[in-house]
Amino acid sequence: MSPFFIKAIQLLLSLSLLIVLHELGHFIPAKIFKTRVEKFYLFFDVKFSLFKKKIGETVYGIGWLPLGGYVKIAGMIDESMDKEQMAGPPQPWEFRSKPAWQRLIIMLGGVTVNFVLAIIIYAGIAYTYGDKFIKADSLKDGFYVSNTEIGEKLGIQTGDNITAIDGSPVKEFSKLPIEIINGNQLTIVRDGNTITKDIPVDFIAKLLDVEDKTSFIEPRFPFIIQEVPKESHNAGIDLQKGDEIIGINNQKVTYMDQILPIVDQNKGNSVSLLVKSINGQEKSVTTKISEDGKIGVIRNIDFLELEKRGFLSVETIEYSFLESIPAGINKGVSILSSYVKQMKKIFNPKTGAYKGVGGFGAIGGLFPDQWNWGAFWSTTAFISIILAFMNILPIPALDGGHVMFLLYEIITGRKPNDKFMEYAQLVGFMILITLLLFANGNDLYKAIFG
Repeated sequence: MSPFFIKAIQLLLSLSLLIVLHELGHFIPAKIFKTRVEKFYLFFDVKFSLFKKKIGETVYGIGWLPLGGYVKIAGMIDESMDKEQMAGPPQPWEFRSKPAWQRLIIMLGGVTVNFVLAIIIYAGIAYTYGDKFIKADSLKDGFYVSNTEIGEKLGIQTGDNITAIDGSPVKEFSKLPIEIINGNQLTIVRDGNTITKDIPVDFIAKLLDVEDKTSFIEPRFPFIIQEVPKESHNAGIDLQKGDEIIGINNQKVTYMDQILPIVDQNKGNSVSLLVKSINGQEKSVTTKISEDGKIGVIRNIDFLELEKRGFLSVETIEYSFLESIPAGINKGVSILSSYVKQMKKIFNPKTGAYKGVGGFGAIGGLFPDQWNWGAFWSTTAFISIILAFMNILPIPALDGGHVMFLLYEIITGRKPNDKFMEYAQLVGFMILITLLLFANGNDLYKAIFG
């Protein structure tokens, strides 16, 4: 199966699960407070449904438009804009007849379920897989800035150690890129000296303009041989698994970033490699560099192997069932905090971060192109947090809009009239449609123009 369809299946499965559970978050408290729920739908049923069945007072169904889902609660101005029902006198089973605190709980149910679900998933991942990460401070010779253009923009260079961002110590190397994106100031150790650099306001815009956005900073890897393929132009030479390149043409080297420029200068020529075997013995091997600058071997970048050789330290944390619960909570809060920082950047036009806003294509791209349950659940938890945050925004037509008006009612003792709520819903729909078109338009633009 093609990677596209694997991603699409994961996206559909993830969103279906999250939408159903989100709507259950509204449905269950509504039923507890004896409020009639007329419809419970996965996806929108504009004009027709793919499936529907009435059980009791509720019609359960699946719509054909996969842009979300909904529960239609009697006596509530929502997506249905059912003015006819609202024109009649309030009934005891209707939403509008319930106390404000009950209505508030019903409206907060969806985002609450989304956030709690994310915590449960993260706790499950912690219990099943544990945590394994490269300790940032174990990279004794600093980091490799793989994209010099972005490095110049940030004011960092290969060999730097970024020890803190906005004053908070950097612990996990894998989190460094996103922390830089969310941050405002870097603390750098360079040649034994500690310096601070402000992250440019438009750094994200610069990052979005670069073709390879996957990574701009990496650990400094040595060149360790995994194998010499039979089809290699250097097949048959005396290079064994585990050999480490420590010199080229009498120049001592330790890391790939030192080796690549020398290889590039010797395209099409033969070079003398000084290699060290696993048992510590050194030997010289003459190899040919291809015209496109390749040695023709497969490298070993296994982190555990690099740890054995003293290049880095891998932290492994295993959690018991009880320990996984606070670990899941901490992970959920951390992801939410990071996402809030990103949203602040998006709403600041100076950052240019709005250019990176994506729709369903971008969300689908979060999933791996090969099926992996760990990655699937981790991505689903992340999307669940995004849905919780986006739904609680104080925009009419979203849960957050209803919460905003309910809080106003609780504080002032005055309930907004139905006509105002109708207009607010229309304005909210216009905002949401605009955002939806913008996000998916961005996806389309990137797909066409790269």
